[in-house]
Amino acid sequence: MPLQDDDEICFCFHVKLRKIRSFCRIEQPKVASQISECLSAGTGCGWCRPMLRKIHQQECQVEEPWWRKIKDDEVDYHSTEREAEAAAVEHSDYAAGRQKYLKETGRTPPADGAR
Repeated sequence: MPLQDDDEICFCFHVKLRKIRSFCRIEQPKVASQISECLSAGTGCGWCRPMLRKIHQQECQVEEPWWRKIKDDEVDYHSTEREAEAAAVEHSDYAAGRQKYLKETGRTPPADGAR
């Protein structure tokens, strides 16, 4: 089953898909980083940033900025779960992918209670 509205997208700050979609529909942010500014999603370990960009593109009907299309020399972490569309990944797979991401990158989420 694909991600549902009550599934967490940002595990660090417990931000659910419903909240992100509502924010996008109401506020119509110009760039995905405005989601992070308001909801804090994507400012912890970084796992959810690609999903936030995809949700932003889908909900706000915006095209990816030209500068995002330029490939960096820096190697970013890639995984099927991280790069999937919300409708194409199950929550359990998305959550397991994050655990693998944290282990392989050495990144740590903020301490519990950080909201």
